[in-house]
Amino acid sequence: MHREQLELLKRIQALEFTATEFNLYLDTHPGDQRAFIDFSNTVRELEQQKELYTRNYGPLIVDDTARQPCWNWIDDPWPWEIEY
Repeated sequence: MHREQLELLKRIQALEFTATEFNLYLDTHPGDQRAFIDFSNTVRELEQQKELYTRNYGPLIVDDTARQPCWNWIDDPWPWEIEY
């Protein structure tokens, strides 16, 4: 895995963690507009980064395989094969 690919994957993981934390916070603080705006911005950035990753390196989740020209899901390293 190239350094750029690994950095993008780490960024996606951080954004997913952040979105999940905002989601949990908003479950108990639904009126916090600032948190909702931050959550929305995080989700938007996450979608952009996932699209960038899929376009450059292949599918992240099985749903992304339908947008690929061929079945290459098995070609990528498995999560336990990725060296951080």
